[in-house]
Amino acid sequence: MLGALALAFSGFGGFSALAHAADDAAGFPSKPVHIVVPVAAGGSADKLTRLIAQGLTERWGQSVVVENLAGASGTIGAARVAKAPADGYTLLQQGEGLTLNGILFDRLPYDGQKAFTPVIKAVVNPQILVVNPKTGITDFRDYLARAKARPQSISLGLPGNGGIAHVAHEMIAQDTGAQVNYIPYSGGGPATLDVLAGHVDATLITLAAVTDHVRAGKLRALAVTTPYRSAALPDVPTMAEAGLPGFSVESWQGYFAPAGTPAAVVAKINRDIEAVIASPDTRAKLEDMGFKVAGGTPADMARTLAGERVRYAKTIQTAGITLR
Repeated sequence: MLGALALAFSGFGGFSALAHAADDAAGFPSKPVHIVVPVAAGGSADKLTRLIAQGLTERWGQSVVVENLAGASGTIGAARVAKAPADGYTLLQQGEGLTLNGILFDRLPYDGQKAFTPVIKAVVNPQILVVNPKTGITDFRDYLARAKARPQSISLGLPGNGGIAHVAHEMIAQDTGAQVNYIPYSGGGPATLDVLAGHVDATLITLAAVTDHVRAGKLRALAVTTPYRSAALPDVPTMAEAGLPGFSVESWQGYFAPAGTPAAVVAKINRDIEAVIASPDTRAKLEDMGFKVAGGTPADMARTLAGERVRYAKTIQTAGITLR
């Protein structure tokens, strides 16, 4: 009898907790939601977030405002979200940069492993190496040969110092001995513009940022970093196919809330972003840009973060990359 009563009270407590959690998400959102993109406008992260923001605005009946806060390899924007109220109304767009910054910086204005709650991994995508056609570089093997024969002669625009493109190219350098002159930018947009203008020779960048330019012949695509080709640019080989067997780096973009955001609110945002990216119209747009729709739970993204830290730390330490 006592056991039955204990079970009954336990069940009542469980139902009470569930009801309280549901209350946290009831009516959310009741005001505009802000998504901080910690890079300059015009890059792939910005394009992705604006597309998702449009879908969420339609779904929620509330404005979803995209704020570009570029600088310091994404840490300025991340710090803004880390200090925001933990209520779901301020979100951070980030990818593997969150992990990389935790390795690269001696000090950060937040704890990268504790300041944020994962919401969803929205997309995965290749990094793609592109050059201005006027460089005369014809393919990936030619690029590697030039960078080995004449170190630093190729200027490579980076979408961010210490970002995934920087780390991925260091993996290439450590595997092949190819050395280039890194030119860091505040985001993919400015880096792309300077390659188009011929101010720098090349960039390694998220494929979605340059798909249209490659299709138009304004940029020459040499290879993608993933172990699979992109459906958006199916004629572009992988680096493994083009001369670097076994090479693979898969970038991704996701969304985070400040630590302490109620689980029910996080779950609602997760469900609604997943619904937006899974809708046929949005999925088609994302895939045409070069993204591969991911989705999944907050726990899925947490596992991704844990696995990446081990892999990228080795490359960063070998290259001696540090940021302050």
